[in-house]
Amino acid sequence: MTLPSRSGGQILVDALNIHGVDTAFGVPGESYLDVLDALHDSDIRFIINRQEGGAAFMAEAYGKMTGKPGICFVTRGPGATNASIGVHTAYQDSTPMILFIGQVGNDFTDREAFQEIDYRRMYGQMAKWVTQIDRADRIPEYLARAFQVATSGRPGPVVLALPEDMLVDVASVADTRRYTPVQASPSSAQIETLRNMLAESKRPVVLLGGGTWNAQACADLARFAEANALPVGCAFRFQDLLDNAHPNYIGDVGIGINPKLAARVRDADLLIAIGPRLGEMTTSGYSLLASPVPKQRLVHLHADAEELGSVYQAELMINSGAPQACAMLAAMAPVDARAWQDSVAEARAELAAYQEQPPIFKDGTAPLDLWQVVQQLQAAVPKDTIITNGAGNYASWAHRFYRYGGMRTQLAPTNGAMGYGVPAGVAAKIIDPERTVITFAGDGEYMMNGQELATAVQYKAGVLIIVFNNSMFGTIRMHQERDYPGRVSGTTLHNPDFAALAQAYGAHGEVVNTTAEFGPALARALAHTREQSLPAIIELRYDGNLITPNATLETIRKTAQAQGK
Repeated sequence: MTLPSRSGGQILVDALNIHGVDTAFGVPGESYLDVLDALHDSDIRFIINRQEGGAAFMAEAYGKMTGKPGICFVTRGPGATNASIGVHTAYQDSTPMILFIGQVGNDFTDREAFQEIDYRRMYGQMAKWVTQIDRADRIPEYLARAFQVATSGRPGPVVLALPEDMLVDVASVADTRRYTPVQASPSSAQIETLRNMLAESKRPVVLLGGGTWNAQACADLARFAEANALPVGCAFRFQDLLDNAHPNYIGDVGIGINPKLAARVRDADLLIAIGPRLGEMTTSGYSLLASPVPKQRLVHLHADAEELGSVYQAELMINSGAPQACAMLAAMAPVDARAWQDSVAEARAELAAYQEQPPIFKDGTAPLDLWQVVQQLQAAVPKDTIITNGAGNYASWAHRFYRYGGMRTQLAPTNGAMGYGVPAGVAAKIIDPERTVITFAGDGEYMMNGQELATAVQYKAGVLIIVFNNSMFGTIRMHQERDYPGRVSGTTLHNPDFAALAQAYGAHGEVVNTTAEFGPALARALAHTREQSLPAIIELRYDGNLITPNATLETIRKTAQAQGK
């Protein structure tokens, strides 16, 4: 059989088609022109971004939403360094992703040629696999492995460097078959041990998080929780793994955790952690569970065998993907739950109390009530609405008060990356245009990747962006007042008129100063996104003293001063 001759760029794009790629994100560069040329005649959508950080965030959001690797193309040097934030996010969030980087030609390597970087060294600690494809005839082999690595075990990012001369080389090579993700599964003996531990417990708690989840796994988990009357919490920024209206959902275990939920986790005699890494944010700085041996009996299920026992010595460690584990848990014979059957209703009542209007708004003196903003938003949008956000105190209004409707209604970075919310929201609307997508963004957050609003306009992605404008880097200012009260340094922001900025891009923009203004502005903005298929911005201008639902900057400052700081 005679194989056709193809350029390296064409071989690569043909391989992407074989592996089911329908969308790629990126910023063009002269270092991978042959790939761009091959994409011209393919069915793959190439979404042109305005900065590589936004492109990488969009690819990461694609990986979260679909479970398939998000694909990103960037050029060498500056393009690769800009894209690194998305790779770091994909790594800590266990998201499948493949970053392709144009590279200097092989004849120029190791000379510090124009924009040359050794990507194995640069990305070595933030990706599952980093390599360079030096021969065009090996492209199918490398891509098959890249997809396999990105999706098997604990999902994560892969980085492939593409020397410019290799992409224009011509080779005759056979294609591979499509990749097949591989996940471990619990043994029947392990499930029996887990069942015995559950039957012996009096105060069990289930904690969900991590990668590998799909809709069936979430449904199986819900069946397991219902059959055994189990209270279920979700790890930091994995709140959509169980419908928040489900009677067994008791809240999120992350930053700003409900103190009563934190007490339940600390006082549990059995903690069944399905999927999460049990990192700093989920464990409240490793305080909810003592390290390395927790006082709770701990069952830890995780897709990566190397994660098990790395921080916590669980009594039972199970290497498994979430779908494989949850299918067996759903089929497990229920235990006698009478010892704790009332705990779910109690925990649900505690959650409801924690989601009530915060005291800082109850006196009615604040012109704009952010709690009311979330309540009105919740009432106005469908249950399957996707909420995206990046990092910042403003996100607490979504995390604490919004009730997520189930699998893939939340896109947020567990690594605390600012600038994630806008590109993630645009990507979500491009990927699933029929769903409502809302982005929560602080003023500092928006300005880090707000240029992707141009991408939203270009591709008619009708995302609604709500900008929380308090004219400061709020989280850092809060820590500043706690540790250095009254000494404001480096945290004050001068912002543009975000509504006018939206209009300059061709989007809809409004400014809201009072609670009464928000409802009508929301209705107009949502109508615009639906009818025009174009984005909209609502800028919320409010008193920066209202820094969190629990405290004002003034009270934080006074407390710190009273402590002698």
